[in-house]
Amino acid sequence: MIGIIGRKLGMTQLFNAQGQQVPCTVVEATPNPVTKVTDQATAGFAAVELGFGAQRVARPNRKGERTPKGRRATKAEVGHAAKAGLSAPPAVLRSFRLDDAPGKSPEIPAYTVGDTVTVAIFAPGERVKVTGTSKGRGFQGVVKRHGFGGGPNTHGNTKHRKPGSIGAGTDPSRVIKGKKMPGHYGAAQHTAIGLRVEKVDAERNLIYLRGSVAGPTNGIVCVRKQG
Repeated sequence: MIGIIGRKLGMTQLFNAQGQQVPCTVVEATPNPVTKVTDQATAGFAAVELGFGAQRVARPNRKGERTPKGRRATKAEVGHAAKAGLSAPPAVLRSFRLDDAPGKSPEIPAYTVGDTVTVAIFAPGERVKVTGTSKGRGFQGVVKRHGFGGGPNTHGNTKHRKPGSIGAGTDPSRVIKGKKMPGHYGAAQHTAIGLRVEKVDAERNLIYLRGSVAGPTNGIVCVRKQG
């Protein structure tokens, strides 16, 4: 289903008509230009590619001038954005399937390159699914990564936060695949489903979603309609 790319601003609270306090995540989603359209008859599925933000572009090569340091968009990215009528390539590109709604095949909306998708596609009360990247926490032990209880803190114990035995020596003489061990924690894609749209502020390009969303402040999130 169609969606939009946005930026997580943080959390706040709203009060509904019943006077209940509702915790909300605020997502800023400026109008997303359509940079590419995939036809169902050609590729076997219908999708659109949306862009968010803008990259920096290299200056024209003039005599005696130098391009400032920092990453600039490649010529391929500039050319791809020019087909959609954009002066600068988007910083983020994401593809959204249009024909993946559950149940009966819905009517596929028609988009063309150069169109824009705004927060107006959502309405209060709708259910959406939000995909974001969780906060990266680096290499962590089993207590923080998997919630192990750890060992006693007194009576001479020296294994307070260690995992303990990870397998028998004789049988099976190996560590079973999938064993919960220390390792990289976070920085993984996470999708929250069934979140309710509490408010849509079209003037400021804001969406208020009930509950929490994965990712840090200013993290990129994709908000999709849920069938």
